[in-house]
Amino acid sequence: MYPATTRRGLLAAIGASSVALSGCLDDGPSADLPSDDDAADHAFEVLVQNLEIPWDVTAAPTGELFLTERTGRLLRFDGEGLEAVVEPEDAIDAEALDPGTEESPWWVDGGEGGTLGVAVDPDYPEPAFVYVYYTSREGVNRVVRFDAESADPGESREVIVDGIPAETTHNGGRIAFGPDDRLWICTGDAERLDETRDPGSLAGKVLRVTAEGEPAEDNPDLGSDADPRVYTLGHRNPQGIDWLPDETPVLAEHGPGARDELNVLVPGGDYGWPDARGPPGDDREGPYDEFEEVVPPLVNTGPTTTWAPSGLCYYGGDAVPEWEGRLLVAGLRSQRLHVVAVAEGDDTPEVEGEDATRYDEAWYYEGLTAASYGALAGGLGRIRHVEEGGGELYAITSNRDGRTDEEDPFPTDRDDVLVRLTGE
Repeated sequence: MYPATTRRGLLAAIGASSVALSGCLDDGPSADLPSDDDAADHAFEVLVQNLEIPWDVTAAPTGELFLTERTGRLLRFDGEGLEAVVEPEDAIDAEALDPGTEESPWWVDGGEGGTLGVAVDPDYPEPAFVYVYYTSREGVNRVVRFDAESADPGESREVIVDGIPAETTHNGGRIAFGPDDRLWICTGDAERLDETRDPGSLAGKVLRVTAEGEPAEDNPDLGSDADPRVYTLGHRNPQGIDWLPDETPVLAEHGPGARDELNVLVPGGDYGWPDARGPPGDDREGPYDEFEEVVPPLVNTGPTTTWAPSGLCYYGGDAVPEWEGRLLVAGLRSQRLHVVAVAEGDDTPEVEGEDATRYDEAWYYEGLTAASYGALAGGLGRIRHVEEGGGELYAITSNRDGRTDEEDPFPTDRDDVLVRLTGE
């Protein structure tokens, strides 16, 4: 375990390629974590504790997990130990709150920026490239890659995409290689609301590039003034992306005052922010039915329900059988894992649960229909991401980022955590 304020000094002393524990390993059960009746329906095993605002976790083909901490590190977990791979020299340090603190400042240093998304090369470990999205001290977000097997990964740094707008809020940050072996990059609006629907700007977009950062050759043609890396536009703060079995990409993004969304990505699609965001009749945000050119959402939580969705994954494993074939969406403010069933056409999937909701009105996305319910309510606190790897299901929390409610029991003395979800 190490204090949040000494990270850079620690790495300078031991070297970025040396083994350094981030928090403590824990082989025991999570019985001393807060839980309620909903959370007790599904168990989890704490693998690592006292992480500093982990933001993303991805599974490599080798079985290793790579994690980022917003305070500025890329970590590798091999099931037994945790090591620091690299700390980008130009990344900001968001500074985590102490475990167990009763502080609730809403902001930590760095706002919503920091070291965010992580993805491994589709052919890892040949090459052993790991891609990281982070907020730089120069005031932009960038995607870089490191050779994780290099004697000095920091020296292997290559910039893949630079100049992504950054702010204290709405930095987006999720990156992932799709089934097409292209790198998909989610960028936030960075408070540049007049640029999100402009294809010439990188604010509020999903970018699709090669492993070297070049525009994917079959990206949509959005005009002579468009950035050729842009795949979709009009997004607010997207922080989750994964693919259905037929390779349909699905995006999770935060809404204004609730109105959180899941969106099906279509090439060149305009998702309307900031002009369109509400359901029909919404008197605060522009209702979708007034914008024919905008792609409507698969899910919109409406003006009274907040998920604050971050990472998501399509779950094809069997470790938790009742979630197989479902989209799993991490909820921050809701402190839930949202289980989303998706069906083709107008057939509404059957879901059960106290908060079961169906999204089957005519104004939603045509061709797919969704329904959802919540799990793990309150058991982990703010769930930042959920990831499948080797048939197992993992989740990370963001309880040390200053956003927990004063009435919450989080952060506990062991937050933040990496857990394995183990079913009922």
